[in-house]
Amino acid sequence: MGSVKTKRMPRAVREQQMLDAAVQIFGRRGYMAASMDDIAELAGVSKPLVYLYLNSKDELFSACVRREARALIAAVRAGIDPALPPDRQLWDGLLAFFTHTADHPDGWSVLHVQARTHGDAFAAEVTAMRAEAVVFVTRLIAEAAPGAHAGRDVAGLAEALVGAAESLAAWANTTPGVTARQAAATLMNFAWAGLGGLLEGRLWSPPRA
Repeated sequence: MGSVKTKRMPRAVREQQMLDAAVQIFGRRGYMAASMDDIAELAGVSKPLVYLYLNSKDELFSACVRREARALIAAVRAGIDPALPPDRQLWDGLLAFFTHTADHPDGWSVLHVQARTHGDAFAAEVTAMRAEAVVFVTRLIAEAAPGAHAGRDVAGLAEALVGAAESLAAWANTTPGVTARQAAATLMNFAWAGLGGLLEGRLWSPPRA
């Protein structure tokens, strides 16, 4: 009897296995400490095959950053119904964001820590993702606060909210017992309560020098 041939795994599936392994290694050990040997072993393939599919450690890391950024953006988009009021859209977006970062802590580490500190090319991917988030939040705030006293601060508020979400996700992922819903509620209360005061004209003025 002839030997039974094992069905070859499609290239796309094999690449995703490699990226899954690479995200785990990069996310937990950091870019510098990660080795192609460890990534190949975790993916269950040979190191030459990793190099065949993704030519270098830099290219592999860049592919990880792109994939994780796309996945995070897609998760947030999928969680939002544009027909809902701005406050509900913001809540749903925050909940989707914190749920995804909690479910994919290695991917968030790659985006929030590793990509920012290992070269302009990697950081640019994260910057593009962040810019998209800022545009979305800016629109929501502008729709919720069309008054004159909010208009001048909309861009700054959006930047502050996105930055707060990033920091809070990093904290939530390293603090036992903090759920995605709790993190989202914390930021929503902080942000929307403050925006409520802005809408009502209760503005804080710095003391005169």
